[in-house]
Amino acid sequence: MNLKHIHHVAIICSDYQKSKHFYTEILKLSIIQETYREERDSYKLDLAVGELNQIELFSFPNSPKRLSYPEAQGLRHLAFSVPNVEEAKAELESNGVSVEPIRLDETTGRRFTFFPDPDGLPIELYEQ
Repeated sequence: MNLKHIHHVAIICSDYQKSKHFYTEILKLSIIQETYREERDSYKLDLAVGELNQIELFSFPNSPKRLSYPEAQGLRHLAFSVPNVEEAKAELESNGVSVEPIRLDETTGRRFTFFPDPDGLPIELYEQ
């Protein structure tokens, strides 16, 4: 097997328009393609993260809520690399997003912080 990189991360949202605004207007991800699937009453929004990665944002009617705890089993969080975590934090806060205080990764010496998406999915900004 020759795994090269993560192609995409799929996220199911509860409010498509709210999440689309968050990911495209606040996080500034570019839309690759937006598809409405009438038979499923569902949207699929492909978003570019840099040049190699993507987020697939889905909406499905009546999707069950997923419990999210920082230390729960399963996917813990989604992390984005940023050149300056303070600047990214300030930009998010200027858009009304609540961001945790900046922390220091004791193993790498890098700074990071967390904030939630509209459905509470934990997202990390990691300074590189």
